[in-house]
Amino acid sequence: MGNGNEDENSDPKPVARCSILYYGVGHMLNDITAACWFTYLLLFLTDIGLSPRDAATVMLSGQVADGFATIFAGELIDRFGYFKMWHGAGSLLVAVSFSSVFGDCFPCKLLANHSTTVKTVSYSVSAAIFNVGWAATQVSHMSMVNCISLNSTSRVVMTSCRNAFTMVANLSLYVIALTVFNVSNASTNADIENQYRWIAYLSIIIGGCFVGIFHLGTKEPRLKRSGYGDSFARISWNYWFKKSLYYQVGLVYMLTRLVQNVSQAYLASYVIIDLRMAQSAKALVPAIIYISSFIISVIMQEISWTGHHLKAYYSAGGILWVCCGAGILLIPRSLSGFMYIMSVFIGIANALMAVTAVSMQSVLVGSDLRGCAFVYGSLSFLDKISCGIALYALQLFQSTTPKVQDNLSGGYISVTRYGLGLFPAFCSLAGVVLTYTMKLHTPRSKSLMEPLLE
Repeated sequence: MGNGNEDENSDPKPVARCSILYYGVGHMLNDITAACWFTYLLLFLTDIGLSPRDAATVMLSGQVADGFATIFAGELIDRFGYFKMWHGAGSLLVAVSFSSVFGDCFPCKLLANHSTTVKTVSYSVSAAIFNVGWAATQVSHMSMVNCISLNSTSRVVMTSCRNAFTMVANLSLYVIALTVFNVSNASTNADIENQYRWIAYLSIIIGGCFVGIFHLGTKEPRLKRSGYGDSFARISWNYWFKKSLYYQVGLVYMLTRLVQNVSQAYLASYVIIDLRMAQSAKALVPAIIYISSFIISVIMQEISWTGHHLKAYYSAGGILWVCCGAGILLIPRSLSGFMYIMSVFIGIANALMAVTAVSMQSVLVGSDLRGCAFVYGSLSFLDKISCGIALYALQLFQSTTPKVQDNLSGGYISVTRYGLGLFPAFCSLAGVVLTYTMKLHTPRSKSLMEPLLE
């Protein structure tokens, strides 16, 4: 499905550093709001009186809306293009709706009814709206990688830069949260809502500034003629469904996102409740993780990438996560200080797995550009739905069986330990096994007669 007028002996030029930088900051708003979503949503909802099950219902509703929106957005982007328009519209919806996810329950005031049912429905609707915008931004931004360059190394470098700014976004969130929590004391539900509302507002302002930089610095990719006489020829879904690599990459990406999202959702509870560390730990431990990930993401931009390298680095990250998961599961409270050391290795593992898993999607797409948005959308659908179900199941288990006795350590293994340690370790191991079944061919790509990005 590539261009019919290719120079057989030439390779596409690497993307300029400034273009990579402009592209890399384009997901900052999504990243900083997602960090708040996975780190604090369950804590916020339970703090204002919802049960673990109701809190999980709110998160599940958002994940389901996100999953289906990615399919819808991917189909429309493949059909009509306009990556930046979808990115801008999605970012605007995220900015407008996010404060209501961590804000007051307006239907409760309108109906003069503050029951948990009304709260659950209200926050579920807000979560769904927020995630629809999030999905449009994500799919358009991820699929642009393939349309900006056919150079396989440049694609990985752009993904690595994007991941580096994901870490910057996460660090920004924890700086904001630590400042707000220290400045504002919360003794009532209204105080708690005000704290998280300020976190949401400041996150939107920071993320929105970087979205502006992305739109000013990145040009709209223009898809050239396919070589079959139709400049807008789409690739049928069946084309992807017939590829075994599509299913392999999809499962690896899903498992990778489960590792990151589920572990992030339980990290704050683990360090405060299970290890009984200082309150500052719920900001310091994640900060260490993301600093480590940022450094590794920057280093990965200097590597020449092949299919073999992708598999090797992903496997290294997966095995490292298995070791960290075992440590999280077994570490006693008396040795809680080791969590700071373990955080460094978790950050390294996250970066290795995230960058390579997303880059595997670029290898899958190759030069089949008129189907890239569907690939990213459909694989993100698996990510969102599976993550929502996993967190919902863990929260249900926490509601019924909060503690499981562990006779070996004399303490207990909580559901939080399972969610942060055992579950991500199992997903990492499964991802490593699946990776070795892949045939990732990254031959030297051939250039188009005209540049994809004008």
